[in-house]
Amino acid sequence: MYSLRKRGSSHTHSTLTEEATMMLKVRRIVTGHDEFGMGIVVSDEKLSAVSRGLGANISGCEIWSTNSMPVDNSMEAEAAQRAGFVKKYNYVGNGQGTTVRIVEWAPGHAMFPHRTETLDYSIVLSGEIDVEFDSGQVVTMKRGDVIVMRGVTHCWKNNGTIPAIMAFILIDAAPFEAAGEKRGVLYPA
Repeated sequence: MYSLRKRGSSHTHSTLTEEATMMLKVRRIVTGHDEFGMGIVVSDEKLSAVSRGLGANISGCEIWSTNSMPVDNSMEAEAAQRAGFVKKYNYVGNGQGTTVRIVEWAPGHAMFPHRTETLDYSIVLSGEIDVEFDSGQVVTMKRGDVIVMRGVTHCWKNNGTIPAIMAFILIDAAPFEAAGEKRGVLYPA
């Protein structure tokens, strides 16, 4: 379940506790095929979160990205996909890209309003986080909640007392139109 409220409603939050220390590590297991076409594990590694470059107290792990549809599952494509194709904003942006990442927000951290030319599946893995839309609507998401973002302007804020951890799957999309105008990327330079 989620709760919906308008901007400006009161919400209390506590100070960061010792248990809320941010130390995100993600295990990335990548599969492939052996020379006989049998499924194998190509790599199994721990990724440590790094700054997302979006202010203090927000970190994340870029898990994987692709730059074509259909996706190339050959072993030759694996190295480039592992390195990633996200070079600008926070998605691939060539019209055929996909991106998967895990992000952690410290309590009290808010992200700037933004919009990308993507369809996003955003899943709360732990904690609680609010997403506010340019309409003023606010949705509080809790562990297990999923929101499907369809190119909307939004802002994330952790009003909880522990870090919020989310998984994001972004798929490149065409910009939407409103009032006869294409609404593309809104993202700080």
